[in-house]
Amino acid sequence: MEELELYLEEAKDHMEKSIHHLAHALAKIRAGRAMPNMLDGLMVDYYGNPSPISQIASINTPDARSLVIKPWEKSMLQQIEKAIINSDLGLNPQNDGEIIRLNIPPLTEQRRKDLVKQSKNEAENGRISVRNVRKDTNIHLKKLLKEHVSEDEVKKAEQTVQDFTDEYIKKIDHLLEKKEEEIMTV
Repeated sequence: MEELELYLEEAKDHMEKSIHHLAHALAKIRAGRAMPNMLDGLMVDYYGNPSPISQIASINTPDARSLVIKPWEKSMLQQIEKAIINSDLGLNPQNDGEIIRLNIPPLTEQRRKDLVKQSKNEAENGRISVRNVRKDTNIHLKKLLKEHVSEDEVKKAEQTVQDFTDEYIKKIDHLLEKKEEEIMTV
């Protein structure tokens, strides 16, 4: 019985990780508003070591359409500028010798549709991940059936896993719905 509960807890934990991964992936999809987390994952050459930009500079949003990056060391301005230019962000940094300003252009209708499609792909990957957890857990439960656990206990555990799956799929759909709304709001 304890073994069943362990598998169920593990399954729920893995599904929760899928949700966190999806939320992180959706946060990286920019919706036309300037957000400091747009630069998450941007690595800057810091004296030969690739470092996250958030560790070598402060990132602020003075308004909805721009980001201001102020490095802790002025000597890092060129490195930050180069990292932004070489990234896939599609932004042009403006370096004034003190700070780097990034103006976020408004999204076109076609770009919005592409971002929604990208969001849907991320959500589908999240659903697949949750379903894979269900499949793997059910395989383990079947093995327990062959060993020493009663059929009723396994059926009940399988139903619990299905309930978890339904719950997390709904969470994924909710995250996607919010992101679509955010992207399509002009």
